[in-house]
Amino acid sequence: MGVYVAGEAPRMDRLVAETIKAMGAEIDSLRVPRLQGVVLGGGYGRGEGGVRRFEFGVSSFELGVSDSGSGGESGEAKAEEALSNDLDFFAVTEEGASAAEIAAIGTALEPVSRRWTERLGVDVDFTVRTPWRLRHDQVRVMIQELIHGYFDVAGKKGAEMFKGIEDRPPSAFPWSEAVRLLVNRGVGLLLAHERMQPETANYQLPTTNYQLPTTNFILRNINKCILGAGDARLIARGGYLWKAEDRAAALGDPLYSAAVAWKFRPRKESVCSWDEAQAEWLKAVDEVMSVGRRTGAMRRTVYQAARWVWRRRTVGDLATFGYGAVVRILLKLVLVVRQRASLPPSLRRDWEIFN
Repeated sequence: MGVYVAGEAPRMDRLVAETIKAMGAEIDSLRVPRLQGVVLGGGYGRGEGGVRRFEFGVSSFELGVSDSGSGGESGEAKAEEALSNDLDFFAVTEEGASAAEIAAIGTALEPVSRRWTERLGVDVDFTVRTPWRLRHDQVRVMIQELIHGYFDVAGKKGAEMFKGIEDRPPSAFPWSEAVRLLVNRGVGLLLAHERMQPETANYQLPTTNYQLPTTNFILRNINKCILGAGDARLIARGGYLWKAEDRAAALGDPLYSAAVAWKFRPRKESVCSWDEAQAEWLKAVDEVMSVGRRTGAMRRTVYQAARWVWRRRTVGDLATFGYGAVVRILLKLVLVVRQRASLPPSLRRDWEIFN
């Protein structure tokens, strides 16, 4: 198994290792005020990063590492590799950093993000968080997965920066995290649909267009939807697991297993059509909401009502008033996904505020 990537791809492992070493030196040299340190999280931080493989000449993607070197007979196919997922870095501030200082850290890291995005051909993102925010969000999947899978990059070690964050078992995620995941994947599914021609909503994407940004975006969001639907089911059942392959085994769903394989080694074809992804997402919504009603997790409270009014300056839809914000967003999102409509600006704003 690889260190940063899933499966065996030693050259890509080496590329990630060299990248974070160089980025770490670059970030340290900036001496950014109020920045404690930076770690690599996400798929590559968990050792589940993806690798795109293709035959030279088939894809116009020019970045990558050749398995067969630069030589070879004329017309000989050369297997190429490139990173296929975003590199997700987390920048942790010093305790008590102000909003202005947090913004300044993001601004200081933006040129680093831009340069390495251009160099690697995948998005290199920095999420800036205060220690207080990490502790506040410690029940969320994103934070627990971070502390269970990361690599130190610059500044202080993660082990020091993540002190005070409770290490929770994956089976202990709250029901609201399943709802949040469905909201994020539902939004992604709608955004993918917006980029598709109406008459081709139920199709396998053409292999010749894999390198195009629009096609790549659609493929990824369809795949993320299948994974998110399965993960939400497991969270709602109290059966989530840290490793994607373990989750696939627990679900026993061939489509989810295919989506995991696609995540690790993206292909030119989608694992399913948009329509099939829509159906999987709606089935997951039904199961998750059923669990919420049965367990009492989906209930109206004065706190949630007040929180919505405070953040949105409106009561919104009275039929859902008092439910948690992500529940309200999901209930509205279901109607839009069923209709295959564009994401309404008001719903997009709700998602941006409460996600």
